[in-house]
Amino acid sequence: YAMTGWRVGYACAPAEIIEQMMKIHQYTVMCVPTAAQYAALEALRSGEPEVRRMHDAYDERRKLMWGRLNAMGLHCFEPRGAFYCFPNITSTGLSDDEFCERLLKEEKVVVVPGNVFGERGKGHVRACYAASIAQIGEAMDRVERFITCL
Repeated sequence: YAMTGWRVGYACAPAEIIEQMMKIHQYTVMCVPTAAQYAALEALRSGEPEVRRMHDAYDERRKLMWGRLNAMGLHCFEPRGAFYCFPNITSTGLSDDEFCERLLKEEKVVVVPGNVFGERGKGHVRACYAASIAQIGEAMDRVERFITCL
């Protein structure tokens, strides 16, 4: 239902598994904000007609970002889950932290350094495509200009 960042969800499992999940949950999460709970409830009750439209829109955005990143030499596996591409930026000669800092400073584009996701994330950045086609296109133009000028 495109509720990215709302941190709301539910689980269906046998009672003994839910019991164990609750032990972890009660000590790591206070609660989902009330507004997010109501929004999720409304999405579950009446949001199904929008799901196909949203799926198609995000698929178009995913294909645009993924295609552009690969075309400019930043290899990226095709995303199959969330709203993110995770391109390998080692060909630029910059660390993921340097890449992110310079891209923000020089081109005003925000990406997240891959190292925040663990050792295997080093040399990558996370780019979000939960934006309009126009915004993604502009961001990709700026990323391409940035790596061309390195």
